[in-house]
Amino acid sequence: MRPFFKKMHQLERRLFKWINGRLHNRVLNFWLFYLTHLGGATCSIGVNLLIFAFAPQPLRTTGLQALTALAVSHIPVAIAKRLYPRLRPYLALPDTNTFHNPLKDHSFPSGHTTAIFASTVPYMMAFPPLAVILLPLACIIGFSRIYLGLHYPTDVFAGAVIGSAVAAGTMALWV
Repeated sequence: MRPFFKKMHQLERRLFKWINGRLHNRVLNFWLFYLTHLGGATCSIGVNLLIFAFAPQPLRTTGLQALTALAVSHIPVAIAKRLYPRLRPYLALPDTNTFHNPLKDHSFPSGHTTAIFASTVPYMMAFPPLAVILLPLACIIGFSRIYLGLHYPTDVFAGAVIGSAVAAGTMALWV
C-alpha cells in the first residue's frame, strides 16, 4: 500500500507543478487572484447574509441554509487541519508561484473551496438552473487555490467533498 501512496503523492505534485507553473500567465494571474476571494470568509458569509436579509422567499430560506452549511462545514475542516498538518505547497516546494500575503496555516483541506461549495450547493439544489453558473464558479475558485500555490489538488478535492456533503446534508435535514 505504501508504494501506491508514494506514487499518488508524486502524481499530485506533478499536477500541482503543472497548474502552478506551466499555466501561469498575466490574464489568469489577475482573474484568479481576485476570484479566489469569493471563497473567503468575508465574501461567502457576506453574500449569504445579504441574500438571507434582503431576498424574497424562497431565496431567503436558501440563504439561511447556505449560511448553516457554511458554518457547519468548517468544523471538519478545523479538525482535519489539526489532524493532518500538511505544509502549504509554497512552503514545501521550491519555485512555487505565489502572491503577496500567502496563508501560513495548514494546507489540508482547502477552507476556501469548502466555503464556496458549502455556499453554492444549497442554491444549486433549490434552483437547479443556477448550477450552470455556480458549479463552474465553485470549481474555478478551487482551481485558483492550486494556481496561487496555496493548496495541493487533494486539498481542493477534499474541500469540495466536505462543502458539498455538508450542504447536501443541511438541505436534506432542513425542516
